[in-house]
Amino acid sequence: MSLLEADHLFKVFGKHPDDAVERLRSGAGREELREDGATAAVVDACFEVGEGEIFVIMGLSGSGKSTLLRMLNGLAEPTAGRVLFDGQELTALNGRELRSVRSHRISMVFQHFALFPHRTVLENAGYGLEQQGVDRGERDRRAAEALELVGLGEWKDSWPDELSGGMQQRVGLARALATDADLLLMDESFSALDPLIRREMQEQLLQLQQQLRKSIVFITHDLNEAMRLGDRIAVMRDGRIVQQGTPAEIVLAPADDYVAAFVEDVDRDRVLGRAAVRPGGPGADRGAAGEVPQQAPRDAAAGGKAVNRG
Repeated sequence: MSLLEADHLFKVFGKHPDDAVERLRSGAGREELREDGATAAVVDACFEVGEGEIFVIMGLSGSGKSTLLRMLNGLAEPTAGRVLFDGQELTALNGRELRSVRSHRISMVFQHFALFPHRTVLENAGYGLEQQGVDRGERDRRAAEALELVGLGEWKDSWPDELSGGMQQRVGLARALATDADLLLMDESFSALDPLIRREMQEQLLQLQQQLRKSIVFITHDLNEAMRLGDRIAVMRDGRIVQQGTPAEIVLAPADDYVAAFVEDVDRDRVLGRAAVRPGGPGADRGAAGEVPQQAPRDAAAGGKAVNRG
């Protein structure tokens, strides 16, 4: 069952955005619109995200992936199209209703840690609960549980500047988990980390996913990260989704030369080996065209321990 659906989403900045959408629907290109003062950031994006699925949106800088993510929780209003969350049309909600959904059911993990320097680790992890109006005792309990999940239970009374970059990002992840949101939106969440710490964070996310089975939309420009994390991947170019499918499908049957160039240096044996040991999982038994392909549970790798800066 899909939890999230993007239904023909467009986002145009600049002059006459509604007219620009009609021109895009009629076949106009981005460069043609740009000459007339309009920038098409997202063009006719359609996809679904299943319950318990990690859906990765991958593309280079300027491909529209972060703008698309921001439309999924109402931080950016679509020029055209709809966002459906658990059957509810988010694009039709008023401001108060949308803030309630964002506060209780959709959490976001940012690339830059967005921690409050004057709050302890525990207080930062509980910030989302504070915005929900949860009382202090319950807030601290749930924040402490989330910090334990990400391996930072012993650091709850520390200050953000006492933590390494990887540990600070774990606090951001704990803040999202503490609210028990159904959907996590992760915008280049590991991109600012050193390679070793980034790998540990990927391992920890997979480990947590085995336990929590959240629906996750993960944005990245890194193909290896996409292949490692994604149950399915959408590849974006110039505001459009040019292909979506499982890692194995994208490696074996790239939709065009652009995708083929992306996956040219991928370790195919590793990707196909991963697919071979995944007989079932989120979205399984939905084999009809356009639906989520059959998935399988991942092997939860060890790792994701807190790193002391020393």
